[in-house]
Amino acid sequence: MSNRRPAGAFALLAAVAGALVAVVLGFLTFGAQATVAPDGLPLAVAAPPGPLEAAARGIASHGGGQVSWRVTSPEEGRKLLADKEVYGVLELPSTVVVSGAVNPSGTQIAQQVLTGAAQALGGTPKVETLYPASAAGRVAPLALSALAWVGCLAAGAVLILAGRRIGRDAGAVARFTQIVSAGVLVTGVLAGFLKLWDSALPLGWDVLGFLFLSSTAFAALQTGLLRLLGVRAMAILGPLYLVAPAVAGQVPELLNPAYRAVLWSWTPFRFAAEGLRSLLQGVPGATDVTTGVWVLGGLLAAGLALALWPGRSALQKAEADTPDRVVQVGVH
Repeated sequence: MSNRRPAGAFALLAAVAGALVAVVLGFLTFGAQATVAPDGLPLAVAAPPGPLEAAARGIASHGGGQVSWRVTSPEEGRKLLADKEVYGVLELPSTVVVSGAVNPSGTQIAQQVLTGAAQALGGTPKVETLYPASAAGRVAPLALSALAWVGCLAAGAVLILAGRRIGRDAGAVARFTQIVSAGVLVTGVLAGFLKLWDSALPLGWDVLGFLFLSSTAFAALQTGLLRLLGVRAMAILGPLYLVAPAVAGQVPELLNPAYRAVLWSWTPFRFAAEGLRSLLQGVPGATDVTTGVWVLGGLLAAGLALALWPGRSALQKAEADTPDRVVQVGVH
């Protein structure tokens, strides 16, 4: 009877743990998507000097907190769109301009809002797309970033598990070899998918270099955390695959402010995905490319420091000192 009670309590505890995991992932994944709504969506309305300027100011006076309007000239509006400072431009009298280099979620809502504004003026707008993106071009940036994360995570986990299988942790040389090899091989896989999905997408050294930087940065960070925490790190690194893409797939102005601050602000997926999007659509001068290089470079440096720093982590020492959690007791 005494054995049944602990077993029953453990079963209940396991059920509670499963429910808590569902709650957390529900809030962090589907919750981010279910609460999508415009909040300060950056748009521009452009008019040449003359009577249309008054109409542009009238449009900009509407929208409340959902839309953040900028009144510009047509030339300035297109420059803002190329720099991703706005997600679309309404060029009066009736042209909606969007960009394939902008996250598709932002482009879609921007086109809807701008089309509605143009129709309110009494016309059917013409839609013009700068840097047009194919279906693969829209999907590939986030998809490849997620695949890079998963592929490099699998490589790091296999290295840790293999070391435990043979009873010896991988040394610094083995960890460095794994990081670089995973970066190279995963980059090759991602490049292959790009060609398979759409052979017209550019695959120059800038794209390959960015893919390699992303993959190697992910591999270094994951290997460093796995070295520090062991397989326990999978509890952090695994859910990120589910959480981050749900957030990085949106522009921040469509996310609930809480999700924007707590998740979107730091997730490595958005830096990799948006920088790659600009490169694939022929906008290498976009600020998100430079930002992505700096952030991913920082992740690479931090990951290498964790993975290659001499000595053993405190967790590894503790595990080595207490194998199988058995306490040795001397006989007197």
